[in-house]
Amino acid sequence: MEIKARGYLTCLLSLAVCGAGADTVPPTRMVVEAAISDPRRPDDQVKLDASRKPVISVLFSQAKAGDRIADLMSGNGYFTRILSQVVGPAGHVYAYIPTEQIAHCSPQEIAGTQAIARDSSYRNVTLLTGSLTDFRLPKRLDVIWMSQSYHDLHDSFLGPANVPVLNKAVFDSLKPGGIFLVIDHVAEAGSGLRDTEALHRIDPLAMKNEIEAAGFVLESQSDALRNSEDDHKLAVFNPSIRGKTDQVLFRFRKPYGASPAPHGS
Repeated sequence: MEIKARGYLTCLLSLAVCGAGADTVPPTRMVVEAAISDPRRPDDQVKLDASRKPVISVLFSQAKAGDRIADLMSGNGYFTRILSQVVGPAGHVYAYIPTEQIAHCSPQEIAGTQAIARDSSYRNVTLLTGSLTDFRLPKRLDVIWMSQSYHDLHDSFLGPANVPVLNKAVFDSLKPGGIFLVIDHVAEAGSGLRDTEALHRIDPLAMKNEIEAAGFVLESQSDALRNSEDDHKLAVFNPSIRGKTDQVLFRFRKPYGASPAPHGS
């Protein structure tokens, strides 16, 4: 059964890639759903699909076959696995785990990404580690993906990070026209950065202002992950709200006319 399922997945992805030229539009729902149906995905990650809605998020990101993508603070590799199949053999995914996170998190938090790095069937995934103070990718990218972890940049276990410097490094790591896709847990309106440490939430306006200051343009915001029943008062790990938090989904674009910083091609 597993061999047949993998063959079906490969067939779908091959049809999607070969049936269009290199300059394709964003992937079809069929391609993304095929990636999510990949039998290599661990059961504990598949169970998260109902709340994380990966079809919507990946389509919203405009990631496509052949893209080079970084999954920044990839954690358990939930999106790394999916994006690996979406970009296909002509693309590449860099799963980036900061050394600051490695020093302070439990091994379980990053074990999923490390498992992918050891799996020879994920030939288009590279695990990268490095300090957030010197964030850099081997090549300029089409998409940088950051899910449920932007708020952590302001927390003590990451330094906190120098957020303006990091956001500029993210900007410089993208091709002109590249996408910075950010998903995060919503804090009370007007709270700014107050709740990043205690509740692991961030005010979307504060996040938007920081990212735009690096030169990005907010192209679109989706309400697909919003939950009006979340009053933003509980930590995201509280059992009564975990997996059901109100989340914001932003797509920022690096302007097409932006001058590229010195970088790999």
